[in-house]
Amino acid sequence: MTSEDELLLEQVTSAFRARAADGSVKSHPAWHDLGREGRAEAFEATLRLRRMEQALDAEGNSSTVAAVLERIIVQPK
Repeated sequence: MTSEDELLLEQVTSAFRARAADGSVKSHPAWHDLGREGRAEAFEATLRLRRMEQALDAEGNSSTVAAVLERIIVQPK
């Protein structure tokens, strides 16, 4: 894996996702720059990261769960 691939992997495994004007979640631009093997590695790395986040959270939530709950509870439609 090249250093460029490692950077792309780091970007796509973060929990941050930009939103479109209508509030929908957009895919990370780096996802489209990864090849098939890079996307598979990103998927596996994301699973590992979310499990670590769950282990560290008192309620067992990942950052993704926290972001969804915040959106539902803090910003109801």
